[in-house]
Order: sequence, then C-alpha cells, then structure tokens
Amino acid sequence: MNLSELSVSELRALQEKIKQEIKKREENEIAEAKRKIQAIAQSVGLPLKDLLTASARTAGGKVPPRYRNPGNAEQTWTGRGHQPVWVREWLASGKSLDALLIK
Repeated sequence: MNLSELSVSELRALQEKIKQEIKKREENEIAEAKRKIQAIAQSVGLPLKDLLTASARTAGGKVPPRYRNPGNAEQTWTGRGHQPVWVREWLASGKSLDALLIK
C-alpha cells in the first residue's frame, strides 16, 4: 500500500481502522494474559482471590514517621531510605538516634 497515493479522507479512514484494530488486539492480549495468569494460579493451587489480595497489600501505603527533628517538628523521617541531613548532623554531633524517636 502506497500511502502517498491516498487522499486525506482515505488516510483518516485508514487511521480510524488502525485505531480500532489496535484496540481490539490490546483487548485480546489482555484477555489472553488473564487466562494465562488464572491457569498458572490454578496449577499451583493458588486461589485467584489470594493473588489479587496479595497485590493489593503490597501496593504500598504511607509509612508513619519514626523520628522527629527536635529543632523543627515539621521535619520527620520514617527510618527508611537515606538519612536526611538533619539526622546525619544529629548523629555526627555524637547524639543517639533513639533520642529522635517519636513516642
């Protein structure tokens, strides 16, 4: 098919057909993936609802802060990831991390 020979209206019609075909194929791929997942879950004796609830649990939630800066109560840290500058400075001054614990 030589696209340069098509009129603008023919190109638009072709574009619409392509959009519809892509959507149909994506839906088919998703349906096939779901069938495969269900088959794998069944083969190992895992109820699909358990698989879905496990995913929801690990989706993550906000972790409450464990440490607070005594000099600025708005600065907190969960204890995860890199230590903020204020925590590093606190520890460098020889003070204990336990002193920053939120009680």
